[in-house]
Amino acid sequence: MFTRAISMAYTTSTLRRKLKIPSSRLVSINKVLLDPKSSVVNDILSVIAKYGSIEDINRKSEQARRLPNLMARLKKMNSPFVPDLEWLLSERDKNAFIRVIDYRHKILGARADSMKFKKANAVTLEISAFQYFPWIIAEARQSIEKGELMPGRFIRVRYMKESEADQGDLLAGMAAMQIIGASYVDTLDTKGTDGSNIHLGGPDTITGYFGGIGEPNEYALKWLDEFLYYYTNYGIYQALNINPGTVMIGFLIYLLGINNEFKISVFAGTDNPYFVLSTLLMAKLFARPDGSTPLIGFNLSNSVNNRTMEIAADIRKSFGFEDVVRLEHHITECYKHIVRQPYDRRAELMELAGHVKNISAKHEGGDPEVEATREHPSDILEYFLKKSDVESQGLMPKLLANYMDKHAALNHTAEELTKHGLSFVAAKNLHS
Repeated sequence: MFTRAISMAYTTSTLRRKLKIPSSRLVSINKVLLDPKSSVVNDILSVIAKYGSIEDINRKSEQARRLPNLMARLKKMNSPFVPDLEWLLSERDKNAFIRVIDYRHKILGARADSMKFKKANAVTLEISAFQYFPWIIAEARQSIEKGELMPGRFIRVRYMKESEADQGDLLAGMAAMQIIGASYVDTLDTKGTDGSNIHLGGPDTITGYFGGIGEPNEYALKWLDEFLYYYTNYGIYQALNINPGTVMIGFLIYLLGINNEFKISVFAGTDNPYFVLSTLLMAKLFARPDGSTPLIGFNLSNSVNNRTMEIAADIRKSFGFEDVVRLEHHITECYKHIVRQPYDRRAELMELAGHVKNISAKHEGGDPEVEATREHPSDILEYFLKKSDVESQGLMPKLLANYMDKHAALNHTAEELTKHGLSFVAAKNLHS
């Protein structure tokens, strides 16, 4: 038995050595990337050139996202959202929102004084999707009234061009994020559901989607063009990424010097550790000399279990990305048209959060037992409705109610984390 164990260890060691990648392989990679005739690189450089030098592009982005500049643009266009932003700023400055210590007392009573909360593993409270600016004001008013927490991270999925043209909705949303101290990610209009694959339609072509609607042909470059437009004109630097091609572009433009960030969408289907490994290999390969990467998050598939999350975290740590790449995990999901219900991963999160760092608890639906009682439960397909259709169908109050159910689910998660002695990341400028 002992001899057999030694033999197996030797065999395993011998096999593992075969996985070593010789440094000479970099020669071939660099040959492709540095070839002046390489259209795959030249096309990227051509899109970038439309917006100026790398220095100019970054400078425009930094200027555009500054809060005073955002507010000035909103005032210049007489946006109706200015008073709401000024109210939000005023409420923040007078500490109207519940402090974390007071929130813990609200949940635990006197026990909060003797409990030690695991700050190093703080879970980011995330909500999706923040579609319309007025929703955050409704959420903030209720949070003040009821002593609730505002999210620490927001996902935005509304059509960008529509938001841009809607009385400053895009600018107001960005300003609100800075006021409250939350991170956020935008979803570009070039995302595969924009007619990019001319052969796909509705349910009658469903099998065509199995290969991914994606970003076929020239659409990866169109995605880059759209990103640079919003990056330079609005200062939006973090965009959802759904396709291997646009993920590669995200890595390459960061290496070229553009200060972009992206997170990988759940629709990319990252559902096993080897998918995580392949993506983090690219992140390491195309990191800047200082080791930094534009990849700031994985929204893993709904199908992953805690073991996959743990292995993903181990891989992430091995590459030195533990504090950089957030593992975004769906705790609740839209009630209709995305997963089988009831879908509730909160109990699994409590097991995971104690020993895995940098997790985001994403709330894309209300608690399923609440959603089941709603006349109009949340529906993922409604993310893709135009505002004019929402209003003509009288859906706006119902969609706001769905959003507030997600807010309630997020606060339910914060409550459970608190009871388990775990920390959370809410809106940093509101909940000191």
